[in-house]
Amino acid sequence: MRILGIETSCDETSVAIVEGQGERVRLKAQLTNSQMKEHAKFGGVVPEVAARRHVEFLMPMLERVVTRDGKGIDAIAVTYGPGLVGALRVGVESAKTLATIWDKPLIGVNHLEGHIYANWLDRTARQKPIVFPALCLIVSGGHTEIIFMPRHGMYELVGETRDDAAGEAFDKVAKMLGLGYPGGPEVAKMALKGDEKRFDLPRPMLDSDDFDFSFSGLKTAVLYTIRELKKNPSAKTKADLCASFQAAAVGVLVGKTTRAIEQMKPKTVLLGGGVSANVQLRKKLGNAIKKSSPKTLYVIPPMKYTTDNAGMIAAAGYFKLLRDETSDPLTLEADPNLSL
Repeated sequence: MRILGIETSCDETSVAIVEGQGERVRLKAQLTNSQMKEHAKFGGVVPEVAARRHVEFLMPMLERVVTRDGKGIDAIAVTYGPGLVGALRVGVESAKTLATIWDKPLIGVNHLEGHIYANWLDRTARQKPIVFPALCLIVSGGHTEIIFMPRHGMYELVGETRDDAAGEAFDKVAKMLGLGYPGGPEVAKMALKGDEKRFDLPRPMLDSDDFDFSFSGLKTAVLYTIRELKKNPSAKTKADLCASFQAAAVGVLVGKTTRAIEQMKPKTVLLGGGVSANVQLRKKLGNAIKKSSPKTLYVIPPMKYTTDNAGMIAAAGYFKLLRDETSDPLTLEADPNLSL
């Protein structure tokens, strides 16, 4: 079964074809055009610019991965939320048109659902199969959530951020330190050269009785620390501050997730979202699971599937099609505030 995926929720235009059989999903083709450099000069994504670039790039990219008659495609999966409304509409309206012209099933996919299903892409026969129930930590620039997943397509919110998402905090700290955009990778790179114990930064809500997060206080603590330095920090000080911030943020993410694992006892833990590319998060969460729940399978997506991509949307669409969860091309609309 072959699924065409379309992703235009933010500043990446992406199209892909995946082939699914049973629990196996293989990427057959993918093209992604990132607008990162264009938006970097503004210090963040400009929604109107992003939407215009999707209009410019999407159709030529589709022509490179699929024939004009849609031959060989069994269904079309598209991100319909959450995200930037103008950007989402470009992908949704294009997918609706193709589904109508080709007479193919249309599958609306939640972007967060895509990040979860990135973990199914290209798993080999040597790797242990993903088994349910699963616990998913989704960490990105716009979302920080712990999701309990009893089976395919069923999601229960366990905890979420009450203010800033973890990825947003990384970006804002990078901006405070003049590290450029996107900030997350720059902070992680600087942190490699720093001493994470130099600055005593808070771990907000680490000891609360729930599984929610808060990163605004941590971000503010970094701001106050910079002000207390009273002069432009040296490269070494910036590295130490990045390392201390990253240790605090990752510590909260790992601590909360580990407690959720101990309480809910999933058979698998999945990591997803842009911040899942953070090496320290991947490593420290894995070590914590190995120590506290050694029988729990820990699955992380390949690095190339951590950023926004159409392969993960097509993978999620494949499993939705198996459950006959299709969308009506006449009524599917972009939903920038869509929840999982």
